[in-house]
Amino acid sequence: MTGPRKLPVLNRHSREITGEPSRVSARAMLHATGLSPEQLTYPQVGIASMWWEGNPCNMHLLDLAAEVKRGVAEAGLVPMRFNTIGVSDGISMGTRGMSYSLPSRDLIADSIETVVSAHFYDGLVCLPGCDKNMPGSLMAMGRLNRPALMVYGGTIRAGHLGDEAIDLVSTLEAYGERMAGRIDQERLDQVVQNACPGPGACGGMYTANTMASAAEALGMTLPYSSSTPATDPGKLDECRRAGARLRGLLEEDLRPREIMTRAAFQNAMVLVTALGGSTNAVLHLIAVAHAVGVELTLDDFQAVSDGTPYLADLKPSGRFLMEDLHRVGGVPAVMKLLLEAGLLDGSCPTVTGRTVAENLEALPGLAPGQGVIRPLEDPIRTTGHLQILRGSLAPEGAVAKITGKEGTRFAGPARVFDSEEDALAALEAGAIQGGEVLVIRYEGPRGGPGMPEMLTLTAAIMGAGLGASVALVTDGRFSGGSHGFVVGHISPEAQAGGAIALVRDGDPIRIDIEANRIEWEVSPEEREMRRAGWVEPPLKAETGALRRYIRTVASASEGCITDG
Repeated sequence: MTGPRKLPVLNRHSREITGEPSRVSARAMLHATGLSPEQLTYPQVGIASMWWEGNPCNMHLLDLAAEVKRGVAEAGLVPMRFNTIGVSDGISMGTRGMSYSLPSRDLIADSIETVVSAHFYDGLVCLPGCDKNMPGSLMAMGRLNRPALMVYGGTIRAGHLGDEAIDLVSTLEAYGERMAGRIDQERLDQVVQNACPGPGACGGMYTANTMASAAEALGMTLPYSSSTPATDPGKLDECRRAGARLRGLLEEDLRPREIMTRAAFQNAMVLVTALGGSTNAVLHLIAVAHAVGVELTLDDFQAVSDGTPYLADLKPSGRFLMEDLHRVGGVPAVMKLLLEAGLLDGSCPTVTGRTVAENLEALPGLAPGQGVIRPLEDPIRTTGHLQILRGSLAPEGAVAKITGKEGTRFAGPARVFDSEEDALAALEAGAIQGGEVLVIRYEGPRGGPGMPEMLTLTAAIMGAGLGASVALVTDGRFSGGSHGFVVGHISPEAQAGGAIALVRDGDPIRIDIEANRIEWEVSPEEREMRRAGWVEPPLKAETGALRRYIRTVASASEGCITDG
């Protein structure tokens, strides 16, 4: 006969300051926040919102955090809201402000880790919105390894111009069309004014929706979190339910490192591949895996891509937006399809307290007749769109995004630019020719610094009608909204003396996706002569946050981690 079940201690961490006799100053300050003596015995939950008013992806998160707070309190826990920073990729895109975007991921992780650790919170709920918010939140959860879950702020609704659905990427492609004389200024202004109708992250399978989907596949959100639009009533319901579920995680002592296992990362990579997700997922998932002690490499992504079909007809390469996917079944319906095909591991635990398979069993599949997700027997590509390339231009690896429209091979003379701005100026001047391989360098983690995204340039190239006739390779990054024949994350980067630093105008560049190769076709003797004459240019940041980032950041092939 067994005795009564021993109740778990839910305030494992907060009792360090609420229960120890000597922590009188801590208790006095907590009383000042409104807590009663009885409430000091309750578990304390940090609610980390990436709220700020200057970005539609994030401007509603304080309201969502209030709903989470209500649910946490109703679950008999003490909610403690705090905010952390963010960078709007859409606002900083194409400017030097983009240098702060990727570093913001690690700053978010550091700040959440700092607050939760310093104040001994027992659990954590994160409310991210824009691109780097999701991996930053997951990295913090992994480092802290306290019961935690994520509530994604949700995707934006489509904008409309007449009967045409438009979004943020539409503005940049319209800019390219304006440069090429294909539309007038009035049309461009109309697109700009109508593309973003309210709160929520950019609407296609861009980086925010990609990373939210990956978090759901990892098991770190409640079902439907990643596809529910920001303004859908279901998002408020999810926020309210988060409190009860966080209490369940505390009672079960179920922690992020038990959920974000090697098998869970495999599930996340499979889902990202099936959905046609952003190349940024490679950087971010490697970094999140590092935070939980799981080894993840570029080769793992290639292995998943080789065995996973690309199914989602979502922007930027397709027709639909995330809200369309939600309407036909959402991310759980896609996961159910993949699970039934044997492509997901259904035994992985999740923050619901149930396994992936148990979560999906009671949920509906894709709506009959929908066209957002292609059948497994008729995919867009039989293998994935994310391709890892190596060769003389990228000995440590590079990441290509090939959806099928671009072809699988490209060869041409290099047209070299030492910054994205120089390349955009050449495009505006009509000086870029079809058949060229645009090489944009000194935009890597150290050289950029911060590995800026190049959505302004890639979208303008598409809008100018050059998307099918030029390739673009860089040691920088691409937005999830980028499409075309693009290869990023060239490693080693130019600032570190990688081969990309030595390329000159006219050098032959050959890209072969089927062979996973990217070659700089000059003789070994010529390469060595150029290397002997190369001098590292001055770093672009001499002080402050970017200088510190330059000193600590690892290469793109290692996820650009800063705590390695």
